[in-house]
Amino acid sequence: MALARDNGGRARLVVIGNGMAAGRVLEELCERSTEAYRITVFGAEPRVNYNRIMLSPVLAGEKRFEDIVIHDDDWYAQRDVRLVKGEAVVAIDRTAKTIVTASGRIEPYDRLLIATGSSPIVIPVPGASLPGVATFRDLDDVDAMLRAAEKGGRAVVIGGGLLGLEAAAGLRAKGMDVTVLHLMPTLMERQLDSSAGYLLKKAMERRGIEVLLGADTKAVVGGSRVAGVQLDDGRIIDADIVVMAVGIRPNARLAKEAGLEVERGVKVDDGLLTSDPDIFAVGECVEHRGQCYGLVAPLFEMAKVVAARLCGAVGAVYSGSVTSTKLKVSGVDLFSAGDFAEGEDSDEIVLRDPARGIYKRIVLRDDRIRGAVLYGDTDDGPWLFDLIKKRADISAMRDMLIFGQAYQGGASLDPMAAVAALPDDAEICGCNGVCKGTILNALSSKGLSTLDDVRSETKASASCGQCTSKVEALIAGALGESYRATARKPMCRCTDLTHEEARGLIVSRRLDSMPAVMQELGWKTSCGCPSCRPALNYYLLCAWPFDYKDDAQSRFVNERVHANIQKDGTFSVVPRMWGGLTTPDELRAIADVADKFAIPTVKVTGGQRIDLLGVRKEDLPAVWADLNAAGLVSGHAYAKGLRTVKTCVGKEWCRFGTQDSTGLGVKLERLLCGSWTPAKIKLAVSGCPRNCAEATVKDIGVVCVDSGYDIHIAGAAGLHVRATDLLGHVDREEEALEYVAAVMQLYREEAAYLDRLYKWVEKTGLERVRRMIMEDHDARKALYERFLLSQRAVRKDPWAERAAGFGSGEFAPLAVISPIAAE
Repeated sequence: MALARDNGGRARLVVIGNGMAAGRVLEELCERSTEAYRITVFGAEPRVNYNRIMLSPVLAGEKRFEDIVIHDDDWYAQRDVRLVKGEAVVAIDRTAKTIVTASGRIEPYDRLLIATGSSPIVIPVPGASLPGVATFRDLDDVDAMLRAAEKGGRAVVIGGGLLGLEAAAGLRAKGMDVTVLHLMPTLMERQLDSSAGYLLKKAMERRGIEVLLGADTKAVVGGSRVAGVQLDDGRIIDADIVVMAVGIRPNARLAKEAGLEVERGVKVDDGLLTSDPDIFAVGECVEHRGQCYGLVAPLFEMAKVVAARLCGAVGAVYSGSVTSTKLKVSGVDLFSAGDFAEGEDSDEIVLRDPARGIYKRIVLRDDRIRGAVLYGDTDDGPWLFDLIKKRADISAMRDMLIFGQAYQGGASLDPMAAVAALPDDAEICGCNGVCKGTILNALSSKGLSTLDDVRSETKASASCGQCTSKVEALIAGALGESYRATARKPMCRCTDLTHEEARGLIVSRRLDSMPAVMQELGWKTSCGCPSCRPALNYYLLCAWPFDYKDDAQSRFVNERVHANIQKDGTFSVVPRMWGGLTTPDELRAIADVADKFAIPTVKVTGGQRIDLLGVRKEDLPAVWADLNAAGLVSGHAYAKGLRTVKTCVGKEWCRFGTQDSTGLGVKLERLLCGSWTPAKIKLAVSGCPRNCAEATVKDIGVVCVDSGYDIHIAGAAGLHVRATDLLGHVDREEEALEYVAAVMQLYREEAAYLDRLYKWVEKTGLERVRRMIMEDHDARKALYERFLLSQRAVRKDPWAERAAGFGSGEFAPLAVISPIAAE
């Protein structure tokens, strides 16, 4: 059919809906041609296009709306796309080829695209319409839940599928007590078998979420607003908010009223055409070959076909999708794809590792994979998914199939090789529907060279961050040695292993001594070198704080003598002043020590302490003893560990102060003091956003605000100057202590030796750190508990221990004890 043209010679394309499916059609269409159509988009929501599958982090407080926007207003303007926000379409006149909006606006079209998405199912029980009953589908729903969470109390989530569990995790993260009611005996029963469902239930319960299975909702109870949920067995679960998350149904009402063929959804052919040749439909509102899809990947596949057809590619077809699910809630690693139901004609391979919380099940039929469920270790998910889609014959690899791609046919164990072996159409980033080929094409055609470049250009790994390692592997494979030279550096000449690889093997192989590491990991030298020995000593100490004995010979000189060596061979001694506080007695003791030992220079440091410079080595024990007698302890100014916690006076004295910043700083310093870290670490607490303590250029900074505490990380103010990134907000001082300690422990466990915290964050990704600390309650608690455990093995004041024994044989002369140069 010939198309009418506007004054510019373009056909008129009207899009009903501005969700992810419609947005991807526009992207694909504009990449092909910006001249073919005059495009007008009507969105019922009063906002631009955003990533709905990232609503959970918004609910949990880890992302803002601005962080999940896919196309902002400028994007539409630059492509000459008219976006009409907050204007629902209420009718389609197929004869006149117009649409009518709620305000009475009439818009003509030559081609129409229906992308009305889906609607949440509200179970028809008494009380379902009470105030306080919410669904979880769009940003307005999130705002309603956040308003409820501000008041605290209890939340009941009806439905234990993807959306329900994400809603539960978000509300729990905001401090509510949460109960999940699920009718079936297994969580996510459409995606998981009973074993994986059991593990998922345990994981949710560890996060403080109550899960009731086989729970049949009879009614929502309450008067003027919701008060609870009554179950079929008579139990009543108290609730201040009830979230219905029992499923979705295609929103096909508009199409049906227009006379289009509709069953469960808007019926379309393989070209995504409806029963009207001028009307396409795409996304969750669609029914194709009897199937309706509620996941993002099929929507993106449909979008490519629609865009191609709109540009005249009549051969473009959509033949359906094989779907996979990867749960993005509370740090749970879970992957499911295909059909995993039991059957007489099917076979299965199962791997269980209860100690590591790993479960894998692959269902086979006729030497082909029908389905797969992975819990705890999902790295092989994309590979298995590709085998399912291709219906590949796996008979030759069956014996080793459950162990993953790296063990097939003698393939390399290098993760890069596994990613490189994936086909170009393999999905790498599920959040944004980015396949391997798109990333490789962007690298070659755009001249990209960094992860940030790829994120900016393709959106891959820009949302939840779970695919970052795969994206980095693709970059490394595409750019070759030029990238590897900067991205992968062995620890030293003694080994080909990187820092990350070495410490990973120390943990996985339970290596608990220096000889064990060097023997098992094939060190090229007999006893290591000044580069690797301090690093290995730290990794062993961090991994096994109670089993491994700290090796003084593998420490830098400053750490061995607990003072900083100066250029003339003397030392500086810095007593700790908790949070920058001191007393007249402490100041008198410092003055007396300076007089007694003729210390030439006494200086106030930038960390709010006093430095005694020019102390002779032989005087160190006596200096320490005198300072200890006055209650002063080591400031660890020499340490790869906590140095200082700088503070301002806070609300106790300052008229602008919002919280007790000095008190929090003292508590943080006492909590963190003595812990060894990969590099020095400095903190600060500012009592208000005026930031007098300069918290936003520290490794970890806390800025006090009226509502609580903003936690910042990854700052620097030395050779490199870097402002911090906002990690998130907490309401209470106890939370600030726990969250900061959890960040510290994650850094301790993962960073390469001598990497400052900001370098580690750049490598691992801010979003990953934010997810583990701010969103994943269980992971954060575990990190905090491991930190507290490790602190039990720490000598809080090495000065007190060493003062009496210095020179007794434990410390030999510097020229003898160390092949490791001073810093």
